[in-house]
Amino acid sequence: MQLGMIGLGKMGANMATRLIRAGHSVVGYDASEDARNTAAESGIQPAVSLQQLVARLDVPRAVWVMVPAGEPTESTIQSLAALLARDDIIIDGGNSNYKEAIRTAASLEPAGIGFIDAGTSGGIWGLTEGYCLMVGGDKRYVSTCEPIFRSLAPEGGYSHVGPVGAGHFVKMVHNGIEYGIMQAYAEGFALMDAAEEFSLDLHNIAAIWRYGSVVRSWLLDLTERALRPESGIANIEGYVVDSGEGRWTVEEAVARGVAAPVIASSLFSRFSSRDPDAFANKLLAALRNQFGGHAVKAEGS
Repeated sequence: MQLGMIGLGKMGANMATRLIRAGHSVVGYDASEDARNTAAESGIQPAVSLQQLVARLDVPRAVWVMVPAGEPTESTIQSLAALLARDDIIIDGGNSNYKEAIRTAASLEPAGIGFIDAGTSGGIWGLTEGYCLMVGGDKRYVSTCEPIFRSLAPEGGYSHVGPVGAGHFVKMVHNGIEYGIMQAYAEGFALMDAAEEFSLDLHNIAAIWRYGSVVRSWLLDLTERALRPESGIANIEGYVVDSGEGRWTVEEAVARGVAAPVIASSLFSRFSSRDPDAFANKLLAALRNQFGGHAVKAEGS
């Protein structure tokens, strides 16, 4: 099958390369000339503009948008819509909000352009391991693009989960769960690190937990890699960003009256990591001093 890929960063380029290795043809576009040149080395046919990309695709066209969520995705889709024709298909594989996916599909419907929201997980390892795909959209459009989805995903790692919006909704919850799992690992290893009397080898513990333990997972595999002596973890600043999907998951839980304390707590922990001089922590220390005479630590001491 032939596919247009917009966005040739680490995710988009690796996905296109995986498709080429599976026998598909990919025309790719990225605003960066360096990214286009690098992609060409993997067999991707580079286009210098969206117009050229669309012109090089056979009708009906399928175009995968793999750029940052929000305005970059929205503006790219708007530009594409002006170039595509009835029965062409746009696939959004980024971390867009599911509500935006529903609005986008509705805006494309009068022109007869199909829209698929493909929640995509796999990160930089997807090229070799495959990508888990949670796909939402009309069955007709999804069926047309299934050869692409099945080539990108490992065996058992792809499903048409529901109508438009369902793909991004499921990926949103997936990322919320990811927040919780990562936070649990971080807290557990922090506790072991604090048990100085045992001189625990945290890397060794992460390594053995990968085999037979009920807490083994791919994220634990990555934890083991991060704790290797040569990883340089001691030099990493403990500032943790959030992509937005964790926030959306918590907002949805509140709106739907579903208890999600672990995910909410992990999100708030990320917020607290960004402010080592947080006012709340200062106030907590001051209150302890007020009611119990507990010592406070002056800044810079």
